[in-house]
Amino acid sequence: MTNKRYTDEFKAEAIKQVTERGYPVADVAERLGVSSHSLYAWLREHGVSRQARREQQGVDLQQENQRLRAELRRVEEERDILKKAAAYFARG
Repeated sequence: MTNKRYTDEFKAEAIKQVTERGYPVADVAERLGVSSHSLYAWLREHGVSRQARREQQGVDLQQENQRLRAELRRVEEERDILKKAAAYFARG
């Protein structure tokens, strides 16, 4: 077992990836080469609870859902316009 020391900046970036960007702890830990146990400990030290992470992910998912619904409406409108244009030119 090694006792690696990580800088505060490194820890802060790892915490940011989990809290702000919404990446799973296991993925961040693997990418950065730290144990997930260490990353969970850093999150606890930083005062980030599991509930807070889940709430943030829920908000992010709601925002993403709204964005995707709006994009779907726009794409469906474009499709309908193209269908009408194709039918118009096919008749002519």
